[in-house]
Amino acid sequence: MTIPNGLTAGTWNLDTSHSEVGFTVRHAGISKVRGTFDDVHAVMNVTENIENSTIEATVKTDSFNSKDSNRDAHVKGPDFFDIAQFPEMTFSSTGLSGDDENYVLAGDLTIRGVTKPVEFNTEFNGVAVDPFGATRAGFSGQTVISRKDFGLTYNAALEAGGVLIGDKVTISLDAAFVAPAE
Repeated sequence: MTIPNGLTAGTWNLDTSHSEVGFTVRHAGISKVRGTFDDVHAVMNVTENIENSTIEATVKTDSFNSKDSNRDAHVKGPDFFDIAQFPEMTFSSTGLSGDDENYVLAGDLTIRGVTKPVEFNTEFNGVAVDPFGATRAGFSGQTVISRKDFGLTYNAALEAGGVLIGDKVTISLDAAFVAPAE
């Protein structure tokens, strides 16, 4: 599989000010809670055969932000991320397949010291040169994980039945990468 139009071989760095790593999880069985991680670093190494390209990403768990300081403090604590013991989550790609726009990005996701394989359904959004001359490539992706698979087992029973926090977590990515300097 060849490189999509406009993408060039080399090391591309994540543009953190134009990217977002977010999540959604069911709350109390009736709504969804959303949040982001504000400190994310990633490098994409693009090769002539796009299937051999790689992505390495690191997320600082203390950058968790759900726009609720009490919830954020709880999630950063030992019941969930335990940021003192596990300050980072990581993703390391293991494969890429697809066509010129839609891909499956496979890789190893590590949360709380537990590594599991995941697959992101990923869309290549194109390449553009910004007004300052930087070449950027955009991608979006999504996967669903079981939080219990990663040791995130905290929950509370609801009076009406069910539990406070759903097991399935949707991870969403909107990423802009900047091309290597020529």
